[in-house]
Amino acid sequence: MKIAITGKGGVGKTTIASLLIQSLAQDGNKILAIDADPVASLAAALGFPEPDKIIPLSRMNELVEERTGAQPGTMGQLFKLNPAVDDLPDKIAARHGQIKLIVMGGIKQGGSGCACPESTLVKALVRHIILNRNEYVVMDMEAGVEHLGRATAEAVNVMIIVVEPGRRSIQAAHQIKKLAQQIGLKNIMAIGNKIRNTEDEKFLQENLQEIKTIGFLSFDNKIADSDQKGAPVIENQTILKEINKIKNSLTSSP
Repeated sequence: MKIAITGKGGVGKTTIASLLIQSLAQDGNKILAIDADPVASLAAALGFPEPDKIIPLSRMNELVEERTGAQPGTMGQLFKLNPAVDDLPDKIAARHGQIKLIVMGGIKQGGSGCACPESTLVKALVRHIILNRNEYVVMDMEAGVEHLGRATAEAVNVMIIVVEPGRRSIQAAHQIKKLAQQIGLKNIMAIGNKIRNTEDEKFLQENLQEIKTIGFLSFDNKIADSDQKGAPVIENQTILKEINKIKNSLTSSP
């Protein structure tokens, strides 16, 4: 099953990605986690030892040159558009228990697509993982669909947009849905995060009628603090029950 998680910055998508990954791993599943957010923090949220020492793929200069035939950072130089990546998930992934993690690194420069060797390698690896790997894949993305091409998007089982009770988050969710639909991604759902009361749930339900909402996670100061500090997500029994319910909904879907 391939799951992409996105949402406006600050809504807690990395926290939710880490909780969902850990819930799946507790069931005995082997997970390949992908941190595709340029501001990488999934390793820390998952409790990986020394997360700052995990090198993003886009900064593995020797590997980029080996696979593409061009040095990273070069523009206008000929390089392979379909580099070999089949062996990379097992070769470069960091490991922690049942979880393997690959940090992709940024693929954009100057606000536009980067037609460069490192970008090509990152996108090729994402495509291979989504299309060919037979395992649970959970991808923590930035607020958009930059890492997904049309063929890749069709193989994603579900894109989850994390939304908090706020107008800007709602607007971002609808924009992300529009972008996702443009590349052929059909199964788009939402999770409401940082829910304080029933009024917050009602607000999201009223403003997300066009996006199926599959669950809500309660607000917790300690989890918010750990998110801000880039620390492992603190366990909260209420939230664990809520994320398990969401996981069961996802895994039981046809």
